Amino acid sequence: MHRVRRNDLPFEGHSHEFEGAHHGGVQLSAFLFDGPPGSGPRPHRHPYDEVLFVREGRARYVVAGTEFEAEAGDILVVKAGEVHSFTCIGESHLKQIDVHLSSTFVTEWVHDPREM
Repeated sequence: MHRVRRNDLPFEGHSHEFEGAHHGGVQLSAFLFDGPPGSGPRPHRHPYDEVLFVREGRARYVVAGTEFEAEAGDILVVKAGEVHSFTCIGESHLKQIDVHLSSTFVTEWVHDPREM
């Protein structure tokens, strides 16, 4: 067994970052996201599947061009290559665990066609 404390993980933006490659070669990575209203990543994609577990709050998601809202208790599956983004909405923080099916993070940031 290998114990990892959240506060010992790298922190960037609104997420603690667990990369499995740095913790015994585990074949997954995860962002522990905790962001205020208005926060969230711009459009991007990964070459592997990602599963988002919404633990608290609400957000507006755009996945492969489809926009929808999700809330605490929802589980979202983003397939490899799908462009996606999300923004925390409402008055409370969005807390979710974003599981990447890869031992390292591989992210391609893409231009949002709505900004054209």
